[in-house]
Amino acid sequence: MLNLNGTWKLKDFDPGQGLAQGAQRPETDTATWIDVAVPGDVHRALVASGRLAEPFDDQNIEACEWVERREWWYRTVFTSPVTAGGERIVAEFDGLDTFATVYVNGQEVGRSANMLVESEFDVTDALHPGAANTLAICFSPTVATIEQRDNSRFWSAFYTPRVWVRKAQMNFGWDWGPRLVTVGIWRGARLTRRGPARIESHYVRTHAIDEEGAVVLVGARVEDREPAAEPLGLSVSLSDGDRTFSGYAEVSGNRAEVRLVVPQPRLWWSNGLGEPFRHDVRIDLVQEGAVADSRADKVGLRTIRLLQEPDGDGLGSGFTFVLNGRKVFCKGADWIPVDSFIGSAPPERYRALVRLARDAHMNMLRVWGGGVYEHDAFYEACDDMGILVWQDFMFSCASYPDFDEAFVAEVAREAELVVKRLRNRACVALWCGNNENQWIDDMCHTHDPQVPLFGQRLYDEVLPGVVARLDPTRPYWPGSPYGGNDHNSEREGDRHNWQVWAGQVYPRRFGEPAEGNNTPEGVSFRHYAEDECRFCSEFGIHASPMLRTLQRHVKDGVLEYDSPAFLYRIKDPDGTRKVRMMEAHIGQPRDLDEYATYSMLVQAEGLKFGIEHYRRRMFLCGGALLWQLNDCWPGISWSVIDYYLNPKAGYYYVKRACAPVLVSFQPESDGVSVWLTNDTWKPVETRIRLTVRRVGDATPVRQIILDGAAGANSSRPFGRFSAADLGVTSPATECLAAEHIGGEPFETTVWFFEELKSVTLPAARVSLEWSEVTSELPGYHTYSAVLRSDQFAYFVGLEFPVDGVECSSNYGVVLPGAPVTLRVTSPAPIASDEVTVRQLNPRLAEATAG
Repeated sequence: MLNLNGTWKLKDFDPGQGLAQGAQRPETDTATWIDVAVPGDVHRALVASGRLAEPFDDQNIEACEWVERREWWYRTVFTSPVTAGGERIVAEFDGLDTFATVYVNGQEVGRSANMLVESEFDVTDALHPGAANTLAICFSPTVATIEQRDNSRFWSAFYTPRVWVRKAQMNFGWDWGPRLVTVGIWRGARLTRRGPARIESHYVRTHAIDEEGAVVLVGARVEDREPAAEPLGLSVSLSDGDRTFSGYAEVSGNRAEVRLVVPQPRLWWSNGLGEPFRHDVRIDLVQEGAVADSRADKVGLRTIRLLQEPDGDGLGSGFTFVLNGRKVFCKGADWIPVDSFIGSAPPERYRALVRLARDAHMNMLRVWGGGVYEHDAFYEACDDMGILVWQDFMFSCASYPDFDEAFVAEVAREAELVVKRLRNRACVALWCGNNENQWIDDMCHTHDPQVPLFGQRLYDEVLPGVVARLDPTRPYWPGSPYGGNDHNSEREGDRHNWQVWAGQVYPRRFGEPAEGNNTPEGVSFRHYAEDECRFCSEFGIHASPMLRTLQRHVKDGVLEYDSPAFLYRIKDPDGTRKVRMMEAHIGQPRDLDEYATYSMLVQAEGLKFGIEHYRRRMFLCGGALLWQLNDCWPGISWSVIDYYLNPKAGYYYVKRACAPVLVSFQPESDGVSVWLTNDTWKPVETRIRLTVRRVGDATPVRQIILDGAAGANSSRPFGRFSAADLGVTSPATECLAAEHIGGEPFETTVWFFEELKSVTLPAARVSLEWSEVTSELPGYHTYSAVLRSDQFAYFVGLEFPVDGVECSSNYGVVLPGAPVTLRVTSPAPIASDEVTVRQLNPRLAEATAG
């Protein structure tokens, strides 16, 4: 193999002029061409060369529009290997973005029109063996190409012509990210030498787990261009480090499969349930006693299925994932591309984000259908850390031309390549046809139901057909959301809850108009308590990142609340939603700093409220995936981790709400009930101290000792109290706190009897004791942070001058006489005077008094 990654040359032309000026010819002078990284993209190369200002600064993205209208040429020179014995040389590209024509030594060798999957070209006949060769790629303008198509029959969010191109749909702008139409060689590239016989693709399937052990099927499809008299065979070995299991099968009809039985197997488990163990697999293609080709892989042995048991009333059914025969409540988030310039994102960024998800007790991430089939580093991290992946196919918020046979054929090819690439990943739990297409289409055509859903052929025929043929052990689901009487039904399938934040009114049924309630009450996160869905695969609330994330990119404007520089960071078309959401729960901010605090607080409180509600309903509800985990640029969005990997307050609230053993409060008509939720496989018991606290008084009004128990994988109430039972006389100045005093531990949690905007919090003196301790992570600094307060202090958070700092907990409650100790891990040293301690108390006290 010859690695083609590294520095290439780049130049732009008027569309169609590159070929005319000889950009493909070896003799063309490239002295004036600029450097470009492979993998990478044109925009980042232009920034590095000084031709483009940093797009994320100010409103510079608007000055990038010209890039998407130009023709871009990449060139490199390499020395070709010499072939022998029927070998061929193939140029392999893991990602070409998007309309690409490939030339070797001036000769066209192939074309690609799909950013999302790999491309390969046999270049043998165009090479000069053992000598210098020129490889050139022309990228035609994506926008000019797709705007020539007829878009009159389609609907689409943000930009309709995108439906014609197999490219990251978010490139054309979304409600959390800017329009940046990327171009270039965005994933790895290489030359490979191929013999007459090779393994075209392989699979490792856990067929069953029973009394015998794990039954594993290892198979391959073989390409044999020069059949020999001696038949081909497939030799397979699977090892757990201590034991090796082997088998052999002859190739018949270009296919072979070996059945292995692994007694007492070490299984792959999701985060929190056990070790995500993986076995080493080697597959050799043998001909005439020699190895003609081979593959090596690491696979997890596990079974996965989707359980949809009918309700007792026959009006719906469940939606629960079953891993290795055990029900799993899925806790997690939706995942978008990690950068607007996807090709320039380093692999370690993926691992850092997946690690943050794991550390927040998440066990599932949903790869959203408007981005890309993710980097290998993402799936490797999920395999390694036990994170299940709900994998959308890349169709989102649009209708698609499923009547166009060329388009359908390209989608089928894309699906085959993606399924083959990912089917050996233990983490992939489900294939999903699209994001929101059936649901939105139905709402768009309520008054004209005869209008066809363009794209339905893909979701109902093409994609499930590919999955059934190439990956039969995994479930396929037609869309997200999908199921029931309304594709966003509460009784069947999965739901996207956008009643909260967007004010949609539920329930809705087929044929009914989509209604909205955009009042503060209509968007309140209290509506999560009404949601009877079977699996919530999207729900979320906007919040500011740490202000430092925004401030670093404002060079010319003024970053003030609702200033143009501020509003540019919000891509949600309805900029008034943030106002209504804060009004419902905390009131309106007076400045930018208060907006950051208030918006993070509302997001955090709302996500906590929602997750706890969904978890209390296990397994009537099978999972809750919040929108969204991460950001693709330094903006204001629904993410709980910002672009620079700084967790927002919401991240830490989610971490507490997803803890394996959870104590939570549920609102009741006359008070509150206390619940114990247990995700583990053993019964748990806990002892708590319930204290009714007058928030301005260090001494509790009343204390109740309460013992709770919950069976394995279950949730149940263990106390119910009316306000009278608790002796609450002043709801605006009193709260209920649950503290751990025995049994299974949990973090202190608080219930307010009124919305926080009506609560009077006292000014509190919060002190910080900061000391460095031994770090378990090489190259990182670890600190102990002890917080103490003389009063009830709420939403107490530490903020740091360094990006990527992680805390064991943050933005919590500090009770008088109950110090809180946090563990802080930083990639750079932090002095105590560089740490900012924030709290809600003085802000809310001032706002209430004023």
